[in-house]
Amino acid sequence: MPTLNPYLGFDGTCEEAFELYRSVLGGEFEGVNRYAEMPPDAGIAADDGDKIMHISLRLGSGQTLMGADRPPGVAPATYGDSVAIMVSPDSAEEGRRIFDALSVGGQVTMPYERQFWGDDYGQLIDRFGVHWQVDYRPSEG
Repeated sequence: MPTLNPYLGFDGTCEEAFELYRSVLGGEFEGVNRYAEMPPDAGIAADDGDKIMHISLRLGSGQTLMGADRPPGVAPATYGDSVAIMVSPDSAEEGRRIFDALSVGGQVTMPYERQFWGDDYGQLIDRFGVHWQVDYRPSEG
């Protein structure tokens, strides 16, 4: 069975975003590559050398969140609402913590609260334009 891992594109804020995600979700960076590491003939301007070419945040259970700053010279990222990252915490309290931390400076589109179907659930767009859903499903029984 394949493993699906989200890959996020940013316009120069990838490192800041991934520091937030690591502080909220835990995990460890497996790799961080910068545009300055590319061969000299790649045409990367010195101003863009510190930008993230690739980053991987290993979250456990074979899950990895990856991302990069868009390559220099490429049009700015277009963020849409057709894709969101779903986080399924182990408790309602952890869900609240994650939701509150990711929503700082962003926009809550659906408050994190008990829903009619029984889950604690909410939606938000973080300050980097990434859409998130946090869903804690209490165990039955």
